Amino acid sequence: MGMACTREMDRVCAAMGELAEAPSEFEAVWDVPNGGVVWALPALLANGLLHHTKDLFSLPKGYYSLIHVFLLLAYMSLARIKSVERLRYVPAGEWGKLLGLDRIPEVRTLRDKIKVLSEAEKVREWSATLSREWMEADPDVSGVLYVDGHIRPYYGHQTKLPRRYVPRQRLCLRGLTDYWVNDQMGRPFFVVSTPLTGGLLKTLREDIVPRLLVEVPGQPSQAELDANPYLARFTLISDREVYSPDFFREMWALRIACQTYHKYPKEDWSEREFRESCLTELYGNRVEMKLAERGVRLSNGFWMREIRKRGQGGEQVSVLSSDYVADSGQVAVHMFSRWSQENFFKYMMEHFDIDRLIGYQLESFHETAEVVNPAYRKLEGEIKSKAAKRGRRLAEFGKMSIHEGLDSKEIARYETKKADLKEEIDAFDREVTALKEQRKQTSKHVTLADLPESERFGQLAPARKQLMDTVKMIAYRAETAMAIALREEENLARDDDARPLLREIFTTEADLIPNEEMETLTVQLHHLTNHMSDRATRSLAATLNASETLYPGTNLRLVYKLVSDPDPPDQEF
Repeated sequence: MGMACTREMDRVCAAMGELAEAPSEFEAVWDVPNGGVVWALPALLANGLLHHTKDLFSLPKGYYSLIHVFLLLAYMSLARIKSVERLRYVPAGEWGKLLGLDRIPEVRTLRDKIKVLSEAEKVREWSATLSREWMEADPDVSGVLYVDGHIRPYYGHQTKLPRRYVPRQRLCLRGLTDYWVNDQMGRPFFVVSTPLTGGLLKTLREDIVPRLLVEVPGQPSQAELDANPYLARFTLISDREVYSPDFFREMWALRIACQTYHKYPKEDWSEREFRESCLTELYGNRVEMKLAERGVRLSNGFWMREIRKRGQGGEQVSVLSSDYVADSGQVAVHMFSRWSQENFFKYMMEHFDIDRLIGYQLESFHETAEVVNPAYRKLEGEIKSKAAKRGRRLAEFGKMSIHEGLDSKEIARYETKKADLKEEIDAFDREVTALKEQRKQTSKHVTLADLPESERFGQLAPARKQLMDTVKMIAYRAETAMAIALREEENLARDDDARPLLREIFTTEADLIPNEEMETLTVQLHHLTNHMSDRATRSLAATLNASETLYPGTNLRLVYKLVSDPDPPDQEF
């Protein structure tokens, strides 16, 4: 049967096709490694882990059910088991106890089940449905959305994905770009992945904005928009990559406000224009900023608000916004809260491994898809290289000077060297001019059908990656909800203490004690590293117990407590 297989009859029936799925049956067990991850179950279910899964997905008859697979993937994410392959090195029987089974599936079995679940249309529909539900559940934060790209380098050899600049590595690498849409707290709504190099503006126009126009809740009606010409449907916030006067005007025609840093700010404003403002940041933090505001007319004649923040050293940060209703303080808080999305990327890379390649299957693109012309990119590289060399020669030419007292030979050497430098500079000028002329004759974008055979590429099958990304988004949102509950209930020494405490809970041993008579399943967590952590965990247990969550697939209500703590009032053994 294999290691830790104790439910022989169920497994034999499943192998003979006589069992649709094994039921979750819990028995009293102690000291289960990573048992604390079950404390995240109410938050996982509240954030949609099992929403619509029975309607959209199905597995062939077998021992493991949809519930078991989705719970296992979510538990893995929260316990920081970053890949299916790493399950080879965890105790399968102990992890099985967390699912109400004798053991978790073998790595190969789990990969096969993920492959069955990764039907592109079903995965897209599930992800889109969850995104709409998350927005509708919190419409107050859905009106301000952060959009940014995150590059996933690809080091494989199956296909030659286009190159793109990776800022964190300062290199041009082959890979894919994920465009994430997050709320003000950094919680993700959805992600759009593409190997194409059209950029953020193109992705916004073609993929993100059409979807947001349909999904963002609480948008003003057409009558309200007609009555107030300054009212926007919602606000998009991004970094300087989105700076485009034409794009700002195009979005305002749809009554969508845009906000970003000014890419070409003019001279500093007078210090007398700035006023001290006390503002409320994310999580209720109070900050003071010196702000000033003017109207600015962009190169295409479109008017926007320009709001500047003055730092203690006198430096000024300029923000452009077409949100004409919010006051300058709100605009500044929204703009300078972009760190929440940057922190999201950093956290997800470190703890959830969002850059990991999930599958190796390739899919073809439609041949009309446009990509950057490799010949155009090569010409641009040559122009930059020649221009840089010319700049160095020009700087050297400018530094050369003749001094009094030089003899005729030294003067002759000086004149010869300067003439040589002038000749090199002129040669570079001619080469750069010729290359620029050649670039004008070259299309910047070409279709896939027009690419040379050696440059053509396929797309790594996105459905499996999207399925895993959606589970990781649910896990991140669940962890965020628990962190918020901890901050609200407990006066932690620092706001940053909540997530480390949760990571400790998820990897701490726990006892599982079912009570069929009372229809409860007690998850008894072992003590943590210090009294402060225990106190905060007791407060979290009270919040989780108030949710009265049933373990999926059973009639057992979850009860959370620490070892040696008294039982909740309605819990008896």
